[in-house]
Amino acid sequence: MNALFSYFGDFLHLFFPELCAGCSTSLVKNESVICTSCLYHLPYTHFHKDRENPVIRQMTGRFPLLFADSLLYYNKGSRVQNLIHELKYNNRPEVGYRLGELYGLTLKEYGGWEVPDIIIPVPLHQRKLRRRGYNQAEKIADGLSAATKVPAKTKILMRTSDTSSQTRKSRFERYENMKNAFSVSCPGEIEGKHILLVDDVITTGATIEGCAQAALSVPGTIVSIAAIAYAE
Repeated sequence: MNALFSYFGDFLHLFFPELCAGCSTSLVKNESVICTSCLYHLPYTHFHKDRENPVIRQMTGRFPLLFADSLLYYNKGSRVQNLIHELKYNNRPEVGYRLGELYGLTLKEYGGWEVPDIIIPVPLHQRKLRRRGYNQAEKIADGLSAATKVPAKTKILMRTSDTSSQTRKSRFERYENMKNAFSVSCPGEIEGKHILLVDDVITTGATIEGCAQAALSVPGTIVSIAAIAYAE
């Protein structure tokens, strides 16, 4: 019976091949979501090995921070841009999970990172969540959690205002747009805990800073941040 299902799967793949989210080539057997070539050629930052990496330097002085990291560099026209676009706009939540899983395995293999108590994805406003159907940061957090065995919790941090797009805003406008946009619904869940805030891309850092400021209003909370990609 298993052989029959295998043949049927191969037959379907012949006519409806699953495509790599990074380069759109057909995936072969044992490849999942992202092809082997893309996994090999992705621009990994290795920031987790550097306590003075660009994400940490960008965030230092803005709020108390234990650890900051990003898995990949983000550049326009790159495979990373393709992956993020597929995740956010082409209804492919599995891309977020796969990237989160890859990220978690990277951190776990390194072993030198500050292991958090809880992983918390940057939340979407309910209106945007209904429109997209899922929160891309939550899918990344799920993959991270699966790889690291650190629990991911999605109901602790809430987005209280439906802010406009950050894309064409200046650094100051992004900060103002995110100020007071988040709140903590269950303070007792993070009091005295080390939390890892997770997002898809860090550019100016305004969104994740807004999340951090809300979380840090809870006594004893320690914040680290991580993103799949960092836009230089």
